[in-house]
Amino acid sequence: MRQEQVHVIAGNVFAISDAQGDMEVDPQAPVGLFSFDTRFLSRWVLTVDGQRLNALSRDDMTYFETRFFLVPGAASHYVDADVSIIRHRSVHDCFHEQITVLNHSPKPADFTVRMEVGADFTDIAEIADFAQPRPRAVRIAADTDRAALVLRYERERFGRVTTVRSTAPAEVDEGGFTFRISVPPEGAWETTLHASMTMQGEGDRDMRADLESHQQVQRRGMADDLTAWLARAPQLVAERAGLEETYQGALAALAALRYEPLAYTDPVPVGGLPWAMGLCGRDSIITCLQSLAFTPELARATLRMLALLQGGQLDDDHDEEPGKILVQLRYGELAAFGERRNALYYGAADTTPLFVVLLDEYERWSGDAELVRELRHPARRALDWIDEYGDMTGDGYVRYQSRNERHGVVNQAWKDSPDAIADAHGRLPAFPRATCEVQGYAYDAKRRGARLARTFWGDHEYADRLDREAAALKERFNRDFWLPHREYYALALDPYGEQVDALASNIGHLLWSGIVADDRAEAIAEHLLGPRLFNGWGVRTFATDQRPYNPVGSHLGAVWPSDNALIAAGLRHYRFDAHAARIAAGIFDMAQTLGGAVPELIAGYERSLTKYPVQLPSAGRPQSWSSGALLMLLGTLLGLRPTGEDLLVNPALPTGFGGVELLDIPGRWGHTDAYAGDRSTHPGARPRTRRRS
Repeated sequence: MRQEQVHVIAGNVFAISDAQGDMEVDPQAPVGLFSFDTRFLSRWVLTVDGQRLNALSRDDMTYFETRFFLVPGAASHYVDADVSIIRHRSVHDCFHEQITVLNHSPKPADFTVRMEVGADFTDIAEIADFAQPRPRAVRIAADTDRAALVLRYERERFGRVTTVRSTAPAEVDEGGFTFRISVPPEGAWETTLHASMTMQGEGDRDMRADLESHQQVQRRGMADDLTAWLARAPQLVAERAGLEETYQGALAALAALRYEPLAYTDPVPVGGLPWAMGLCGRDSIITCLQSLAFTPELARATLRMLALLQGGQLDDDHDEEPGKILVQLRYGELAAFGERRNALYYGAADTTPLFVVLLDEYERWSGDAELVRELRHPARRALDWIDEYGDMTGDGYVRYQSRNERHGVVNQAWKDSPDAIADAHGRLPAFPRATCEVQGYAYDAKRRGARLARTFWGDHEYADRLDREAAALKERFNRDFWLPHREYYALALDPYGEQVDALASNIGHLLWSGIVADDRAEAIAEHLLGPRLFNGWGVRTFATDQRPYNPVGSHLGAVWPSDNALIAAGLRHYRFDAHAARIAAGIFDMAQTLGGAVPELIAGYERSLTKYPVQLPSAGRPQSWSSGALLMLLGTLLGLRPTGEDLLVNPALPTGFGGVELLDIPGRWGHTDAYAGDRSTHPGARPRTRRRS
């Protein structure tokens, strides 16, 4: 089995090593120190007297720091080791490692401590493709007098620099640092190595220097920032064992996954470790929708950032269209030179309507009318895109087909793997494709856009038009996508209007958007919780009795917490409370069984078969929309819904869940507390809120 990997993370900066703390190039994984899509350290290997180290234990203190407890030599030497080593590692905008050598013998001891250092400045996109990284000419300057090593890569105006310094004297060569030390009896020796990462701008100035976080680290520690983040979020009091810890872990993961893009200074959520450590439009929007009752500040920053980067032209290379909301922002070398069309990439059909959905939902929670007025133009451009560019065949449905035939994403919805959209027999439809859930998002965006136009923009004529278009879309959708003999909606339509008849989790998103006809909702709910889709932990992405089904296929059978959170919210929207509670219970069971950060997905095996959630190598962890899913599920169980200046609480907890209190929920009402009791243990419990100033 592959050795355990250990990470520390702070927004866009992360380091992945082996269990001993060493970092060496792995063609199958992003091992090293990364920031803004570039690997700044590709080799970081510690030896004592020429021996590699073995792990005794590790203390994962927070998301941004960890300690490795090590001894040199083979495992058989552990009991009698006269020397041990502690590596205390942390990151913020820089990387720090304190090395402590402990002499446990009654005699003084001499050691040669060596840290091998290297940087290949590889773009993370190359690693993601499992491609052979291009050779890069790295200039290295070693300075023994200053105990510093500088590694520099330049290509035209693209420059990246890693500078490593030691607090203790060292012999420095182009391959690293050598410390020849003498440690007294029962004594200790230590040094701290600081690795700074420079994104070279004008006059060799670090382009990150103006970012608030880059300066803020000097004023307060990461621990203080985490404490303040957790204090601002609602406090959970729960009878269910471990639920409070799981909740705190989800909040901490979201704290870890905040970063500040170079074009903007307020933190927005990245997608997640390891491949999505940048702004991902879909992931960020969904995360913000999930966390509005808990961390609403993420939504405001994300909306403004996405509006700033909204498409303004027709650009086939980047799948850009006027009004379209981007799906990915990258800063690596390949993006900078146009070798990858991911510097600003717009290849998604769902991000644009979801942008409008988030803007409206954010105002409902926050009362921030100022932002709604500020973003009037971007919101209207997004709504215009639905009809002007999203409707590619003139049949009233939002479709997708990449303009970039070489590098564009094939499937431009949340199920974006190449084989994700198939019928029950595995046949792939032609392009352009109209997936069902995107039509639901477009319907919801039009309804919400009508409310914004009527209430804040003073344009009643436009609002009435959007309402009419939404009603027509709902009627048309329920006619064209419905499979009457199977009683569920088709996964998609091909360009000729033929139905792609697969049963997939996408139908749950239709409940969330409200496009499902009331008399069909029960059939959808029964399919979602039926044995073909529901595996005990959650709803599978694809039903088991169809030819493409694969329990370890990301979009053809695996279970995604983010997918399930939207499905559960949709079920409650149509008053299928018991169904929603079963999904929430399964996802919380999964999260608590695994412990730690919630993975992006798990295998779709039956819960009765495995007894333990099967994690997949492709699953990132932590992920913003997986962590946010736990928050959304908690809000769904409590039935939290803003209604004017008040917060409605209408709980429906799973049997045996126990009582739940969520204190200091922020919103336009100030702060409100919500209480709920599991009826099986608290038969007389009633939902209630208490407003706080």
